[in-house]
Amino acid sequence: MNVRRRLISAAAAATVTALGIATLTACGGDATAAGTGRFDVVASFYPMAFLADRIGGNHVHVTSLTSPGQEPHDLEISPKQIIGIEKSDAVLYLKNLQPSVDAAVAQSSVGTKIDAASLTTLEQHGNEVGGHAASHDTSKNEEASGLDPHIWLDPVRYAQVAEGVGKAFEKADPEHAADYRKNTAALVEQLDALDTAFKDGLAHTRTKVFITTHAAFGYLAERYGLTEEAINGLDPESEPSAARVKDLETMARADGVSTVFYETLVSDKTAKTIAADAGLRTDVLDPIEGITGKSRGKDYFAVQQANLKALRTALGAK
Repeated sequence: MNVRRRLISAAAAATVTALGIATLTACGGDATAAGTGRFDVVASFYPMAFLADRIGGNHVHVTSLTSPGQEPHDLEISPKQIIGIEKSDAVLYLKNLQPSVDAAVAQSSVGTKIDAASLTTLEQHGNEVGGHAASHDTSKNEEASGLDPHIWLDPVRYAQVAEGVGKAFEKADPEHAADYRKNTAALVEQLDALDTAFKDGLAHTRTKVFITTHAAFGYLAERYGLTEEAINGLDPESEPSAARVKDLETMARADGVSTVFYETLVSDKTAKTIAADAGLRTDVLDPIEGITGKSRGKDYFAVQQANLKALRTALGAK
């Protein structure tokens, strides 16, 4: 394969200068992809890196802009990472999740830019998502007007993205197109099986409502007939209002909610406080934005199986 190599564009160089060399080690992953002799892919964060690795197999070298354990919403891209993007053969990212990545990709001259958000459909989600019969007004939520980026938590949408990534790899590196098609088909088959597991596992439950700290599970909730009630919005670091906390406690009693879910990459303080006040238990529901030692599994599929088990317990699955 003739791996393409490019000089850094004037726009990227200007960005590096503007950001300052002092920030080189401030944050993020290494993302220095060039010179590997393989198809070099820079991925924005774990769900994108996982796709690139599974689809590319031995033909790709994947680096991630977001380090393990780093909250991806908070990423501020460094000059070194901008150079890594510029020297890569492809960049795989999810537009509108990480603004600094969006800006760097827009300025880059990298030949293959793959926006996962363009490969499936996105929806507007507020703090409440799903088929809950009660009326909870989300019209005033700031996030209600924004598109929810958490598409990877829905196996069906994630499979659609995988198919698009596979086709992009085939086009960019035709020498290995057959292997990319084979790997994509195998991944989609596994995602289809995961979809069936969620569908069957959540079909008969005592309640359909679950509470999370972070509104990351809206697509999953819609897919399997559940309702996610989020303490915070799409931003996991935001603080809930006193009125929102009171509404959640009232709703929990009315709908038989047993558990307040928190995640691995942000503080569990708010979840535990609300759970204690409402007499509920807490558990982990992982948005799989990164794999760490605290993750219940070593890859996407293992963590999703753990999420399914946690939901079945919390919802009283039969």
